[in-house]
Amino acid sequence: MSLGFERAGFAVRAAVDASEINTAVHERNFPDTTTMCQRVEAVTGVALRKAAHLDGTDISVVVGGPPCQGFSIGGKGRPRDRRNRLIFEFARLVVELQPRYFVMENVAGLLQPRYSRTLERFTQVLRDNGYVTVTPMRILNAADYGVPQRRKRVFILGHREGLTAPRYPVPSDARITVGEAIDDLRCVEQAELVDGDCYAGRLGRPSMYARELRGRHGRRGSCTGRVTGFGRTDHTMQTVLRFQRVKPGGVDAVSRFIRLDRAGVAPTLRAGTGFENGRFMAPRPIHPDYPRCICLREAARLQSFPDWFQFHETKWHGFMQVGNSVPPALAYAVADEIRRAMMDGD
Repeated sequence: MSLGFERAGFAVRAAVDASEINTAVHERNFPDTTTMCQRVEAVTGVALRKAAHLDGTDISVVVGGPPCQGFSIGGKGRPRDRRNRLIFEFARLVVELQPRYFVMENVAGLLQPRYSRTLERFTQVLRDNGYVTVTPMRILNAADYGVPQRRKRVFILGHREGLTAPRYPVPSDARITVGEAIDDLRCVEQAELVDGDCYAGRLGRPSMYARELRGRHGRRGSCTGRVTGFGRTDHTMQTVLRFQRVKPGGVDAVSRFIRLDRAGVAPTLRAGTGFENGRFMAPRPIHPDYPRCICLREAARLQSFPDWFQFHETKWHGFMQVGNSVPPALAYAVADEIRRAMMDGD
Protein backbone atom coordinates (compact mmCIF):
# COMPACT_ATOMS: atom_id res chain seq x y z
CA MET A 1 0.00 0.00 0.00
CA SER A 2 2.90 2.36 0.76
CA LEU A 3 4.08 2.36 -2.86
CA GLY A 4 0.66 3.12 -4.29
CA PHE A 5 -0.04 5.97 -1.90
CA GLU A 6 3.42 7.42 -2.40
CA ARG A 7 2.95 7.36 -6.17
CA ALA A 8 -0.36 9.23 -5.71
CA GLY A 9 1.51 12.03 -3.94
CA PHE A 10 1.17 11.09 -0.28
CA ALA A 11 4.18 11.19 2.04
CA VAL A 12 4.32 7.88 3.91
CA ARG A 13 5.31 9.09 7.36
CA ALA A 14 4.85 5.96 9.50
CA ALA A 15 4.30 2.21 9.14
CA VAL A 16 3.63 -0.57 11.65
CA ASP A 17 4.05 -4.33 11.28
CA ALA A 18 4.60 -7.14 13.78
CA SER A 19 7.17 -8.94 11.60
CA GLU A 20 10.85 -8.05 11.91
CA ILE A 21 11.41 -9.36 8.38
CA ASN A 22 8.65 -7.20 6.89
CA THR A 23 9.68 -4.06 8.76
CA ALA A 24 13.32 -4.52 7.69
CA VAL A 25 12.25 -4.75 4.03
CA HIS A 26 9.99 -1.71 4.44
CA GLU A 27 12.82 0.30 5.99
CA ARG A 28 15.12 -0.67 3.11
CA ASN A 29 12.65 0.55 0.50
CA PHE A 30 11.28 3.53 2.48
CA PRO A 31 14.27 4.93 4.38
CA ASP A 32 12.50 8.24 5.09
CA THR A 33 9.54 6.54 6.79
CA THR A 34 9.35 5.76 10.51
CA THR A 35 8.81 1.99 10.50
CA MET A 36 7.83 0.38 13.81
CA CYS A 37 8.14 -3.35 14.48
CA GLN A 38 5.33 -3.87 16.99
CA ARG A 39 2.06 -5.68 17.38
CA VAL A 40 -0.67 -3.21 16.48
CA GLU A 41 -2.43 -3.87 19.80
CA ALA A 42 0.56 -2.33 21.58
CA VAL A 43 0.67 0.81 19.44
CA THR A 44 -1.20 3.95 20.44
CA GLY A 45 -2.00 6.95 18.31
CA VAL A 46 0.00 9.15 20.66
CA ALA A 47 3.10 6.94 20.42
CA LEU A 48 2.77 6.73 16.64
CA ARG A 49 2.53 10.49 16.28
CA LYS A 50 5.54 11.00 18.52
CA ALA A 51 7.70 8.41 16.72
CA ALA A 52 6.86 9.90 13.31
CA HIS A 53 7.16 13.53 14.48
CA LEU A 54 3.52 14.18 13.68
CA ASP A 55 2.51 16.04 16.85
CA GLY A 56 0.00 18.70 15.90
CA THR A 57 -0.16 17.52 12.27
CA ASP A 58 -3.49 16.95 10.55
CA ILE A 59 -3.10 13.47 9.10
CA SER A 60 -4.54 13.00 5.63
CA VAL A 61 -5.16 9.25 5.61
CA VAL A 62 -4.61 6.12 7.69
CA VAL A 63 -4.23 2.96 5.61
CA GLY A 64 -4.21 -0.62 6.87
CA GLY A 65 -4.45 -4.25 5.89
CA PRO A 66 -5.28 -6.31 8.99
CA PRO A 67 -4.49 -10.06 8.76
CA CYS A 68 -6.90 -11.73 6.36
CA GLN A 69 -6.46 -15.45 7.09
CA GLY A 70 -9.53 -15.70 9.30
CA PHE A 71 -11.74 -14.18 6.60
CA SER A 72 -10.17 -15.99 3.63
CA ILE A 73 -12.35 -17.96 1.22
CA GLY A 74 -9.26 -19.80 -0.05
CA GLY A 75 -8.22 -20.68 3.50
CA LYS A 76 -10.26 -22.18 6.33
CA GLY A 77 -12.18 -18.99 7.00
CA ARG A 78 -12.43 -19.05 10.79
CA PRO A 79 -15.08 -16.61 12.11
CA ARG A 80 -13.52 -16.93 15.60
CA ASP A 81 -9.92 -16.51 14.49
CA ARG A 82 -8.34 -14.14 17.04
CA ARG A 83 -6.70 -12.22 14.19
CA ASN A 84 -10.15 -11.14 12.99
CA ARG A 85 -10.29 -8.81 15.98
CA LEU A 86 -7.42 -6.77 14.58
CA ILE A 87 -9.79 -4.84 12.35
CA PHE A 88 -11.01 -3.22 15.57
CA GLU A 89 -7.43 -2.22 16.37
CA PHE A 90 -7.38 -0.50 13.00
CA ALA A 91 -10.60 1.32 13.90
CA ARG A 92 -9.07 2.30 17.26
CA LEU A 93 -6.04 3.85 15.59
CA VAL A 94 -8.26 5.77 13.16
CA VAL A 95 -10.14 7.21 16.13
CA GLU A 96 -6.93 8.02 18.02
CA LEU A 97 -5.09 9.52 15.03
CA GLN A 98 -8.12 11.40 13.67
CA PRO A 99 -7.13 11.35 9.97
CA ARG A 100 -9.27 13.02 7.35
CA TYR A 101 -9.68 9.69 5.51
CA PHE A 102 -9.06 6.00 6.05
CA VAL A 103 -8.65 2.96 3.80
CA MET A 104 -8.76 -0.65 4.99
CA GLU A 105 -7.98 -3.59 2.69
CA ASN A 106 -8.80 -7.25 3.22
CA VAL A 107 -9.85 -10.41 1.38
CA ALA A 108 -13.18 -10.55 -0.40
CA GLY A 109 -14.38 -13.11 2.16
CA LEU A 110 -14.82 -10.31 4.70
CA LEU A 111 -18.10 -9.40 2.95
CA GLN A 112 -19.58 -12.87 3.46
CA PRO A 113 -22.83 -12.89 5.48
CA ARG A 114 -21.19 -14.74 8.39
CA TYR A 115 -18.98 -11.70 9.04
CA SER A 116 -21.80 -9.14 8.79
CA ARG A 117 -21.98 -8.64 12.57
CA THR A 118 -18.21 -8.13 12.73
CA LEU A 119 -18.37 -5.50 9.99
CA GLU A 120 -21.33 -3.76 11.62
CA ARG A 121 -19.43 -3.51 14.91
CA PHE A 122 -16.42 -2.16 13.01
CA THR A 123 -18.40 0.57 11.26
CA GLN A 124 -20.31 1.39 14.47
CA VAL A 125 -17.06 2.15 16.31
CA LEU A 126 -16.10 4.55 13.55
CA ARG A 127 -19.58 6.04 13.27
CA ASP A 128 -19.71 6.72 17.02
CA ASN A 129 -16.49 8.72 16.64
CA GLY A 130 -17.45 10.93 13.74
CA TYR A 131 -16.52 8.82 10.70
CA VAL A 132 -18.61 7.90 7.68
CA THR A 133 -17.97 4.64 5.83
CA VAL A 134 -18.55 4.67 2.08
CA THR A 135 -21.26 2.20 1.09
CA PRO A 136 -21.73 -0.17 -0.54
CA MET A 137 -18.32 -1.60 0.26
CA ARG A 138 -16.67 -2.79 -2.92
CA ILE A 139 -14.57 -5.75 -4.02
CA LEU A 140 -11.94 -4.66 -6.53
CA ASN A 141 -10.18 -6.97 -8.98
CA ALA A 142 -6.55 -5.93 -9.49
CA ALA A 143 -6.76 -6.99 -13.16
CA ASP A 144 -9.14 -4.07 -13.71
CA TYR A 145 -6.56 -1.55 -12.54
CA GLY A 146 -3.40 -2.28 -14.50
CA VAL A 147 -2.22 -5.43 -12.71
CA PRO A 148 -1.64 -8.57 -14.85
CA GLN A 149 -3.25 -10.78 -12.23
CA ARG A 150 -6.72 -11.84 -11.08
CA ARG A 151 -6.80 -10.70 -7.48
CA LYS A 152 -9.99 -9.71 -5.68
CA ARG A 153 -9.83 -7.67 -2.49
CA VAL A 154 -12.33 -5.63 -0.52
CA PHE A 155 -11.51 -2.00 0.19
CA ILE A 156 -13.34 -0.09 2.90
CA LEU A 157 -13.15 3.68 2.48
CA GLY A 158 -14.17 6.29 5.01
CA HIS A 159 -13.90 9.94 5.96
CA ARG A 160 -14.58 12.41 8.72
CA GLU A 161 -18.12 13.71 8.82
CA GLY A 162 -18.45 16.81 6.68
CA LEU A 163 -15.65 15.96 4.23
CA THR A 164 -16.09 14.97 0.59
CA ALA A 165 -16.65 11.22 0.29
CA PRO A 166 -14.11 9.37 -1.87
CA ARG A 167 -15.29 7.24 -4.76
CA TYR A 168 -14.15 3.80 -5.73
CA PRO A 169 -11.84 3.82 -8.76
CA VAL A 170 -13.37 3.14 -12.17
CA PRO A 171 -12.10 -0.08 -13.83
CA SER A 172 -10.00 0.21 -16.97
CA ASP A 173 -11.14 -1.42 -20.20
CA ALA A 174 -7.57 -2.52 -21.00
CA ARG A 175 -5.92 -5.56 -19.42
CA ILE A 176 -2.17 -6.02 -18.94
CA THR A 177 -1.11 -9.53 -19.98
CA VAL A 178 1.49 -11.87 -18.53
CA GLY A 179 3.59 -11.40 -21.66
CA GLU A 180 3.59 -7.63 -21.29
CA ALA A 181 4.70 -8.04 -17.69
CA ILE A 182 7.61 -10.49 -18.00
CA ASP A 183 8.65 -11.07 -21.63
CA ASP A 184 11.51 -8.57 -21.39
CA LEU A 185 13.00 -10.68 -18.57
CA ARG A 186 13.50 -13.78 -20.76
CA CYS A 187 17.07 -12.68 -21.58
CA VAL A 188 17.99 -13.41 -17.96
CA GLU A 189 17.26 -17.14 -18.36
CA GLN A 190 20.79 -18.02 -19.52
CA ALA A 191 22.56 -15.09 -17.86
CA GLU A 192 25.11 -15.34 -15.09
CA LEU A 193 23.66 -13.91 -11.91
CA VAL A 194 25.51 -11.93 -9.26
CA ASP A 195 25.22 -13.01 -5.61
CA GLY A 196 22.82 -15.75 -6.65
CA ASP A 197 19.87 -13.60 -7.68
CA CYS A 198 21.04 -10.21 -9.04
CA TYR A 199 21.16 -9.31 -12.72
CA ALA A 200 23.22 -6.34 -13.92
CA GLY A 201 22.91 -6.63 -17.71
CA ARG A 202 20.54 -5.25 -20.28
CA LEU A 203 16.96 -6.42 -20.35
CA GLY A 204 14.88 -7.15 -23.42
CA ARG A 205 12.59 -4.78 -25.27
CA PRO A 206 9.92 -3.68 -22.78
CA SER A 207 6.20 -3.20 -23.15
CA MET A 208 4.81 0.09 -21.86
CA TYR A 209 3.96 -1.68 -18.61
CA ALA A 210 7.47 -3.13 -18.23
CA ARG A 211 9.11 0.18 -19.11
CA GLU A 212 7.20 1.84 -16.29
CA LEU A 213 8.35 -0.75 -13.77
CA ARG A 214 11.93 -0.52 -15.01
CA GLY A 215 12.36 3.00 -13.79
CA ARG A 216 9.74 5.53 -14.76
CA HIS A 217 8.42 5.83 -11.22
CA GLY A 218 11.49 4.46 -9.46
CA ARG A 219 13.10 7.02 -7.20
CA ARG A 220 15.98 4.79 -6.08
CA GLY A 221 17.07 2.95 -9.21
CA SER A 222 16.38 2.15 -12.84
CA CYS A 223 16.83 -0.57 -15.43
CA THR A 224 20.53 0.26 -15.73
CA GLY A 225 21.38 -0.95 -12.22
CA ARG A 226 21.30 -4.34 -10.56
CA VAL A 227 17.89 -5.96 -10.32
CA THR A 228 17.31 -8.55 -7.60
CA GLY A 229 15.03 -11.56 -7.38
CA PHE A 230 16.18 -13.66 -10.34
CA GLY A 231 17.28 -16.72 -8.36
CA ARG A 232 15.50 -19.72 -9.90
CA THR A 233 14.31 -22.99 -8.40
CA ASP A 234 16.31 -26.13 -9.27
CA HIS A 235 13.61 -28.62 -10.16
CA THR A 236 14.22 -32.35 -10.50
CA MET A 237 14.36 -33.73 -14.05
CA GLN A 238 11.09 -35.53 -13.39
CA THR A 239 9.42 -32.22 -12.51
CA VAL A 240 10.96 -30.48 -15.54
CA LEU A 241 9.58 -33.16 -17.86
CA ARG A 242 6.14 -32.83 -16.29
CA PHE A 243 6.15 -29.04 -16.56
CA GLN A 244 7.15 -29.27 -20.24
CA ARG A 245 3.96 -31.17 -20.97
CA VAL A 246 1.65 -28.61 -19.35
CA LYS A 247 0.01 -26.29 -21.88
CA PRO A 248 -0.50 -22.57 -21.20
CA GLY A 249 -3.46 -22.20 -18.88
CA GLY A 250 -3.21 -25.87 -17.95
CA VAL A 251 -2.50 -27.44 -14.55
CA ASP A 252 0.29 -29.85 -13.62
CA ALA A 253 -1.34 -33.09 -12.43
CA VAL A 254 1.03 -33.60 -9.49
CA SER A 255 1.85 -30.16 -8.07
CA ARG A 256 -1.41 -28.56 -9.25
CA PHE A 257 0.68 -25.57 -10.42
CA ILE A 258 -0.93 -23.53 -13.20
CA ARG A 259 1.08 -22.71 -16.31
CA LEU A 260 0.85 -19.05 -17.19
CA ASP A 261 -0.67 -18.01 -20.51
CA ARG A 262 1.22 -15.02 -21.86
CA ALA A 263 -1.92 -13.72 -23.57
CA GLY A 264 -3.92 -13.74 -20.35
CA VAL A 265 -3.56 -12.61 -16.76
CA ALA A 266 -2.00 -14.60 -13.92
CA PRO A 267 -4.00 -16.33 -11.21
CA THR A 268 -3.87 -14.87 -7.70
CA LEU A 269 -0.35 -15.08 -6.30
CA ARG A 270 -0.75 -16.48 -2.82
CA ALA A 271 1.46 -15.97 0.21
CA GLY A 272 1.69 -19.45 1.71
CA THR A 273 1.49 -20.04 5.45
CA GLY A 274 3.49 -18.63 8.32
CA PHE A 275 5.36 -20.51 11.01
CA GLU A 276 2.18 -20.95 13.05
CA ASN A 277 0.75 -23.15 10.26
CA GLY A 278 3.82 -25.08 9.18
CA ARG A 279 5.56 -22.55 6.91
CA PHE A 280 4.34 -23.91 3.57
CA MET A 281 5.20 -22.05 0.37
CA ALA A 282 2.15 -21.30 -1.74
CA PRO A 283 1.82 -22.85 -5.21
CA ARG A 284 3.69 -20.78 -7.77
CA PRO A 285 2.75 -20.56 -11.44
CA ILE A 286 4.84 -22.25 -14.13
CA HIS A 287 6.58 -19.89 -16.56
CA PRO A 288 4.86 -19.72 -19.98
CA ASP A 289 8.12 -20.53 -21.83
CA TYR A 290 10.33 -22.48 -19.44
CA PRO A 291 9.68 -25.67 -17.43
CA ARG A 292 10.12 -23.99 -14.05
CA CYS A 293 8.20 -21.94 -11.53
CA ILE A 294 8.43 -18.21 -11.89
CA CYS A 295 11.18 -16.45 -9.96
CA LEU A 296 10.58 -13.72 -7.38
CA ARG A 297 11.19 -10.83 -9.80
CA GLU A 298 8.69 -12.29 -12.27
CA ALA A 299 6.17 -12.59 -9.43
CA ALA A 300 6.89 -8.97 -8.48
CA ARG A 301 6.21 -7.87 -12.07
CA LEU A 302 2.89 -9.73 -11.99
CA GLN A 303 2.09 -7.88 -8.74
CA SER A 304 3.08 -4.49 -10.33
CA PHE A 305 6.15 -3.86 -8.16
CA PRO A 306 8.88 -1.72 -9.75
CA ASP A 307 12.25 -3.34 -10.42
CA TRP A 308 14.06 -1.18 -7.83
CA PHE A 309 11.95 -2.65 -5.02
CA GLN A 310 13.89 -5.21 -2.99
CA PHE A 311 12.31 -8.10 -1.13
CA HIS A 312 13.82 -10.39 1.49
CA GLU A 313 16.79 -12.38 0.26
CA THR A 314 15.21 -15.71 1.24
CA LYS A 315 12.84 -16.95 -1.48
CA TRP A 316 10.23 -18.17 0.98
CA HIS A 317 10.01 -14.77 2.70
CA GLY A 318 10.18 -12.89 -0.59
CA PHE A 319 7.30 -14.79 -2.17
CA MET A 320 5.30 -14.44 1.04
CA GLN A 321 5.80 -10.67 0.96
CA VAL A 322 4.61 -10.50 -2.65
CA GLY A 323 1.60 -12.70 -1.91
CA ASN A 324 0.59 -10.72 1.18
CA SER A 325 0.94 -7.32 -0.46
CA VAL A 326 -1.59 -5.08 -2.15
CA PRO A 327 -0.49 -4.64 -5.78
CA PRO A 328 0.96 -1.12 -5.97
CA ALA A 329 -1.02 -0.29 -9.13
CA LEU A 330 -4.27 -1.20 -7.35
CA ALA A 331 -3.25 0.76 -4.25
CA TYR A 332 -2.48 3.73 -6.48
CA ALA A 333 -5.95 3.60 -8.06
CA VAL A 334 -7.54 3.77 -4.60
CA ALA A 335 -5.08 6.40 -3.32
CA ASP A 336 -5.74 8.63 -6.32
CA GLU A 337 -9.44 8.67 -5.48
CA ILE A 338 -8.61 9.71 -1.91
CA ARG A 339 -6.44 12.49 -3.33
CA ARG A 340 -9.28 13.63 -5.62
CA ALA A 341 -11.72 13.74 -2.69
CA MET A 342 -9.25 15.83 -0.68
CA MET A 343 -8.81 18.27 -3.55
CA ASP A 344 -12.59 18.56 -4.06
CA GLY A 345 -12.99 19.39 -0.39
CA ASP A 346 -10.30 22.08 -0.27
